Amino acid sequence: MENINKEKKSFTLWPYAIVTAMLLFMGYIASFVYRAMRQDVDLVSTNYYEQELAYQDHMNTVGRTKAIGDVAVNYTAATQTIRLQLPGSFAGKNVSGKINFFRPSDNKLDFELPLQPDNEGSQLLNAGKLQKGLWKVRLNYGADSESYYTEQIIIIE
Repeated sequence: MENINKEKKSFTLWPYAIVTAMLLFMGYIASFVYRAMRQDVDLVSTNYYEQELAYQDHMNTVGRTKAIGDVAVNYTAATQTIRLQLPGSFAGKNVSGKINFFRPSDNKLDFELPLQPDNEGSQLLNAGKLQKGLWKVRLNYGADSESYYTEQIIIIE
């Protein structure tokens, strides 16, 4: 009888350790969910409808530009000039707009010029003062109450 009682008195910590580990894990997950639920996430702006309409107008403008042909933007390193050539359909029309030079690496270098094409729809710009590197040339222009937009990349050498 003494041997049977001795076997029953053996004590192991494994069940307590497993339960404690599970409780700690559940506490960690609960605290993670609590912090995640309290996180403020603003994915939608307050005026998203107006922004969507403006974006749709921009996409319509880009589509209209693609239909008639993009503006050719050519940089000539030898003469340090940029030639803008409007599509032939603009010949003889009163075209007005803005040329935006955008430098992705340094916004302090960004600047804007008026679009003033000649009778053939061409405009020559001096690029001598532009810093070397990548530039995005964005043209917002209009003719006959229609607006157009194009964006091209040039690399000044």
